[in-house]
Amino acid sequence: MNYQWYPGHMTKARRMMQENIKLIDLVIELVDARIPISSRNPDIDELGKGKSRIILLNKSDLADPVWNKKWVEYFSNQGMGVLEINSRTGMGIKSIQGLVQEVCKEKIERDRKRGIVNRPVRAMVVGIPNVGKSTFINSFAGKACAKTGNKPGVTKGKQWIRLNKGLELLDTPGILWPKFEDQQVGMRLAFIGSMNDEILIPDELACDLIGAIKELYPKALQERYEADPAGKPIEILEAVAESRKCYAKGEQLDLGKAAGILIDDFRSGKLGRMTLERI
Repeated sequence: MNYQWYPGHMTKARRMMQENIKLIDLVIELVDARIPISSRNPDIDELGKGKSRIILLNKSDLADPVWNKKWVEYFSNQGMGVLEINSRTGMGIKSIQGLVQEVCKEKIERDRKRGIVNRPVRAMVVGIPNVGKSTFINSFAGKACAKTGNKPGVTKGKQWIRLNKGLELLDTPGILWPKFEDQQVGMRLAFIGSMNDEILIPDELACDLIGAIKELYPKALQERYEADPAGKPIEILEAVAESRKCYAKGEQLDLGKAAGILIDDFRSGKLGRMTLERI
């Protein structure tokens, strides 16, 4: 299966981000802690040149805790502010304000020397579709400011949100990039739900996901579905169908239904905490 998705509104969203970047002091980028590199839009580095940077490892509760720490270290070594967060529960959110002050201290000091006081830091919140930006903003603000949804493409336009006297956020739509040079990247984005599921073939996606899981977390497949992790992906998907009683007509296995169950189990963390990308 070819993994590619770039609807027309993303071109417009990218242009809007380019136009607004000159107003910004800080770029806050949300990534999915399960695939911290694949869930980074390479265009953001170009757009955010010369700006202070924060990386938030969102959905860190779904990722392997050992690898969360390694990814924090990785991004810290690149000179970025980094935090593990969970936008849904609010874990790590309270630490962000202090991190903003830390990474923007030169800008704040510069303003103070010019006699400019109480000018808020203006931050652009960016990330790929379905990474949890709107949930993060609502959690950070402590109220519903941004529309949320569990499918990609809910945020369509820009929105300024004043959090407090020291910080303003610009919410932006989730954007991918026009072409995935590496299909592995596209595949991982499909795993976490950052593409429109309607354009994907569920059993093929599930087999690709099984291939990734059996390499890194084989016991998870055995424990949840009583599947032999040494089997081929299609055999493991058949075991999922059998364990979840997914039948079509008669005794025929419904692999499409089993694929949906497996993908949902991965996305919701029912298969355990997994990081599919390693340094």
